[in-house]
Amino acid sequence: MFHIKKSACSISVLILLFGVSVFGQVKKDTVSLSELVLTSSPIRNTIQNSAAAVSIITEKEINQADGVILTPVLNKIPGVFMQQGALNTNRITIRGIGARTQYGTSRIKAYFEGIPLSDAEGETVLEDIDLEALGGIEIIKGPNSTSFGAGLGGVISLKAKQLNAATTFAKSGSTFGSFGLMKQVLSTGYNDSKSTVFANYSNLEQQGYRANSNYNRKTLNLFGKQQFSNKSSLSFFGIATRLKAFIPSSISENAFNNNPKSAAATWLAAKGYESYDKLLAGLGFEHQFSENWFMDSSLFTNLKNAYETRPFDILEDKTRSVGFRSKVNYSASLFTLPNVVSVGTEFITENYGFSLFRNLYQSNSGKGSLQGDRFAQMKQNRRYWNAFFQMETKLSTKLNLESGIAFNTTHYDQADIFSQTGTKQNYSFESIWSPRLGLSYKIADGKNIYASLSKGFSIPVVAETLTAEGQINTDLKPEIGVNYEVGFKGNFLERKLYTELIFYATQIKNLLVARRVAEDQYVGINAGESSHQGMEFLVNYKIDANANLQLNPYFSGTITRFKFKDFVDRDVDFSGKLLPAVPNVQLNAGLDLVTSMGLSFTASYRYTGKRYLDDANLKETKGYQLLDAKAGYVFYILKKLKMEMNAGVQNVLNEKYAASVLPNAVGFGTAPARYYYSGNPVNYYGGFNAVYTFN
Repeated sequence: MFHIKKSACSISVLILLFGVSVFGQVKKDTVSLSELVLTSSPIRNTIQNSAAAVSIITEKEINQADGVILTPVLNKIPGVFMQQGALNTNRITIRGIGARTQYGTSRIKAYFEGIPLSDAEGETVLEDIDLEALGGIEIIKGPNSTSFGAGLGGVISLKAKQLNAATTFAKSGSTFGSFGLMKQVLSTGYNDSKSTVFANYSNLEQQGYRANSNYNRKTLNLFGKQQFSNKSSLSFFGIATRLKAFIPSSISENAFNNNPKSAAATWLAAKGYESYDKLLAGLGFEHQFSENWFMDSSLFTNLKNAYETRPFDILEDKTRSVGFRSKVNYSASLFTLPNVVSVGTEFITENYGFSLFRNLYQSNSGKGSLQGDRFAQMKQNRRYWNAFFQMETKLSTKLNLESGIAFNTTHYDQADIFSQTGTKQNYSFESIWSPRLGLSYKIADGKNIYASLSKGFSIPVVAETLTAEGQINTDLKPEIGVNYEVGFKGNFLERKLYTELIFYATQIKNLLVARRVAEDQYVGINAGESSHQGMEFLVNYKIDANANLQLNPYFSGTITRFKFKDFVDRDVDFSGKLLPAVPNVQLNAGLDLVTSMGLSFTASYRYTGKRYLDDANLKETKGYQLLDAKAGYVFYILKKLKMEMNAGVQNVLNEKYAASVLPNAVGFGTAPARYYYSGNPVNYYGGFNAVYTFN
């Protein structure tokens, strides 16, 4: 415990008051939500005029969370649901797509500054991106963009942190919290009329609420942009990550109710964990050839060395991928109508190799995992190519047409290195065309209605393509979805009140089902069709109470009915049953408050409805509510040193809930099925940042 003398405390208070009264100012947010521009789309457009369900999360909104993980940030967006089993065990779904994936996120594409974060088979990991490096997030829900290929659920685009003009700064910050949370951040940035550089290092540690859930992640981020002329610029970025995270895994209903802090017994005995070193790097080049022609191209690579100890085996794997993405935009008139065309392509080639070793933890005297003999070794090559054409035509001053089409091919090669026969296989999915049409009509100033029709697809991940014998199942087909959507986007009260109301229906065929055949093995099958119907709404209001105070209350949510239309698995007909692992309703409400004196406060409430745990709808987990709150204080000392302090509480109501569920879990032997990942009880955090500006 620290002892602070009364005089020293008084001096500190005077310094704070001096800093606030003389230099403390926080700019109020004066930009309407509808005016924000979606920059990740090949043809840029505002939220208001886009004929699609799109959402933009600003850097300010990211900073309103705890700075650890994106879960509370993404879950504010209607239709988006991020389940957090642990800091390193997460599943993101959009409109129910990908909910039945056993582990991780699939059927959603993700990008960082236009560089794919999703690998060539469609799996996405966002949780190891440091929030300190983010300047915003853009989300396109459903197959509403032909330019991003295999993302039936939608696209999540992360934007790099943006620096203010003519700025040079250094920043140091720390966050401390419950369950051993500790995060240190060091950042520096430089920006002038031609050059921008930003570097960030963070070290995140947490012991975790549950047993066997220690987490440590070190991240180094480097971004830069050099303007060669008014027409050309070169940008670069690199994200290096070193992770070691233990895995508590899922637990049974009895353990969830009576001992939610526990880990699965076998994972605890093996002290199971995952560790990896990962590097994502890219170069981007932009050039404005003329007033009508513009090109944007990028070259990127993704390297990963991973090691994971599981009770059933030890996995050692390496991933090496390179790729490029390029687009050319042309602006001109089409039959006297203003028109913009974008043509582009994305290509990824990925080499993946893995070895499996026996885990001898049971004979290791309680010390955890011990690597035994190798019993499997495979090499895979994946090639993914997407070509797209998008066009936006202004049919009149009020009517706007969006159209596009994409072409995709995906190819897998696999070689069994371990077996004496050295079996080799290759398989190409049939080529897929994905068209889209969208119309947006301005019914009044600041009020638009829209309608869209689109087709999307998702390819199976490699684990789903393999049979129980480890061979490629050449009969497997990609999931295909057709999306119908209508919506209203409107401003009221002098653009201070923004509202959205969206209805959609997505019909999916060749539904991929992960059938569990062993404790560590799933086999993918095409088992039928599903229907995803829902309504999303948003109300966002900016209130300038006076010159020194701004309030921003909001209310949003989604009501869904996701069901199997035609689904038969092992002679059991599940047609008409609701999809497991997705809530039937999500509601969000909150209030953000900011003052010109540097004080801010945010509170958010989220209600998540019940979720079924199996395809037969025989088991379910009840709905839950979460209330979070955070207060911040910003002040300046001697004009150049900005101090930021914050404190927050998560799960204020101390709700007991399942933060994530494992659908269709199966018990082996006498062990019960393990469906549940326990959510954290009420917990606290706080931190401070010091930012010094050199100019």
